[in-house]
Amino acid sequence: MADETRVVEAGDWPQAVAAARGEGYAFFDWLSAVDRTDDAAAPGFDVVCHLYDVSAPGRLRGILLSTRVADGEALPSLTAVFAGAAWHERETHEMFGIGFDGFDDGSGLGLRPLLLPDGFEGTPLRKSFQLAARASKPWPGGKEPGEGHESVRSPSRRRVQAAGVPPPEWGPR
Repeated sequence: MADETRVVEAGDWPQAVAAARGEGYAFFDWLSAVDRTDDAAAPGFDVVCHLYDVSAPGRLRGILLSTRVADGEALPSLTAVFAGAAWHERETHEMFGIGFDGFDDGSGLGLRPLLLPDGFEGTPLRKSFQLAARASKPWPGGKEPGEGHESVRSPSRRRVQAAGVPPPEWGPR
């Protein structure tokens, strides 16, 4: 059986997750985001939370809750509903730049870096993030003739730029 999916409004985010918990979905599995900033109709990020109902032995039910948050807007934190959401919200904040209002992991330190090294600038899971490694060396995963293999070039085919690859003039010289 496939997991149930619910799309909720950003303002109702913690209430919807709390309601699902009240319905028996009391096991917090994960929370993350999907960059949908290229969606012409409603650009932003889909924040997704996956929960399980493990109350019935031998029967596992899952639910996926999703909400859209605009770039630059914060989402209410789930830490009051599930303390385990703190790690996931910190990761989502660090990787996508999404804020979580009311975040409380008990440390009093707020949303702070979790995975990236000190001094790292940027949000690496956004589609707009330029991958420095792809700017400094050829991309080996080329699908078109000439991609990643400078010696083979087909003048009859257009070169395709891989996702996340900055233009040739970007980066160290």
